Amino acid sequence: MPIHLFERAQLRASPWKNGGGVTREIACHPPQAGMQNFDWRISIAHIGSDGDFSVFAGVDRVITLLEGGGVQLSSADGSTDDSVLHALDTPLQPFAFSGDAAVHGRLLNGGCHDFNVMTRRGVCQAEVRVLRRHETLLPASAGLLMAIRGTWQVQADGTDAANGQQHTLGAQTGLWWHDDMLACQCQCADSAPDAALLAVRFTPTPR
Repeated sequence: MPIHLFERAQLRASPWKNGGGVTREIACHPPQAGMQNFDWRISIAHIGSDGDFSVFAGVDRVITLLEGGGVQLSSADGSTDDSVLHALDTPLQPFAFSGDAAVHGRLLNGGCHDFNVMTRRGVCQAEVRVLRRHETLLPASAGLLMAIRGTWQVQADGTDAANGQQHTLGAQTGLWWHDDMLACQCQCADSAPDAALLAVRFTPTPR
């Protein structure tokens, strides 16, 4: 399966039904899957107002603040249970929570943009990390890399058409793949002191 390249600026926007934000899907699997039958899904959302998050039964979520003042996540029923209460106010610090939870989001200082990863529990699980300089990602059958700041060189080594491919990712561009076991060597190609690359690996849930 070839590697797919994308630019954040070119992602199609889909307004939320409640009018509180906009989602830009980057990738999902299986391809063309709907919200009820995806194995995994990656998107960027703009949250423009306070409101409840959608509940996704049987789904695990990881949310990462990209820009903006952030959002306070709390139980939609008013509970202060620490397992569902979190201040998402520091960029590039992934936070994992259950899609089963009824969560309310309150903006802390205007609108914000968030990077969202969802996985179907019992099917696969996601590892979401922020790389800063040079690292080799362990092989994964599906994953995504997105340069946030800095220019990054990526060497993809796999067993299919993507084997030995090299890619340059500028800020706000990325790549994703599925159905090929890839290991990726990632290295920042410039001296940007705040260089950052979002890295997502999907692995099957152990049975």
